[in-house]
Amino acid sequence: MNARIAEPPIGGTIDHILSVLPSLIPSAQRVARICADRPEEVVEMSGADLAAAAETSPPTVTRTCQALGFQGFQHLRMLLVRDLGAVARASRSREAGTAGWLQSIADGAGDILRTSLASVDAAAFDAAADAIVAAPRVLLTGTGASGPAAQSIALKLTMNGRPCEAPVDGVSQQLTARVLRPGDVCVVVSSSGANAVTLAAAAAAREAGATVIGVTSFSRSALADHTDILLVAGARFQSWDQGAVGAGLVQYLLLSVLQLAVADRMDGDDAERARGAIRDELGAIVAEPNGSEEPRSSRTAS
Repeated sequence: MNARIAEPPIGGTIDHILSVLPSLIPSAQRVARICADRPEEVVEMSGADLAAAAETSPPTVTRTCQALGFQGFQHLRMLLVRDLGAVARASRSREAGTAGWLQSIADGAGDILRTSLASVDAAAFDAAADAIVAAPRVLLTGTGASGPAAQSIALKLTMNGRPCEAPVDGVSQQLTARVLRPGDVCVVVSSSGANAVTLAAAAAAREAGATVIGVTSFSRSALADHTDILLVAGARFQSWDQGAVGAGLVQYLLLSVLQLAVADRMDGDDAERARGAIRDELGAIVAEPNGSEEPRSSRTAS
């Protein structure tokens, strides 16, 4: 049994279950999957009922709940009841056809986004923000579907006065990670936590002595073995048939909030100077006359 008892915030129980589910044995995964997919039914079940539905034994149900971090089935059931009560609302009528379908997708994504950060450990989040602020050098890595979120947040950090690096290709990420030093930070973004290219960069940063911050959807993924600080969010999108693209939204949300926390912790004068410089540069770019023969920087230099 886990020493720490899981107490997800309101609305976060299913997210927590899904973040741990891949690390469970097959019989326990069946139990956890039913709890995540059919919570309205599970709250009406006994432990024996859930065992029968998962084609396993009552002791397995108890062990599964404990492996998930709960005291037992009744503790898990109580949290599901709490969450279902908190989100209960009258059903709304929707238009038929494509318009109604689009609205249902948007509503479903919105519902999940509202609880998507529930599995983020607050102490780990604060430690990550503090480490990024204090680091001499910051590297962001992420490939595949996780790449755009890493690239976007790297730009936002830079624009707020926290310069960082974000090479696009995996080889450059791994090589840059390997030359980091103690005190530097490497933020590794991988929704699955199992991308081999991204794991190689995380391992290289760890060997170099840098602080590795992992951003993933699963708390017991391979990435967790290479990180000093782990931020977990977005597991529910992984199991939502119509929302595969949503995992990127959750990554972007979590990284955006982390960037805001870093900006809030930075020296006010440094941050304001950076924002002022960015505003000036953007203003100059917008003011460029169409059809200029050469870039503004070249004309200034001459």
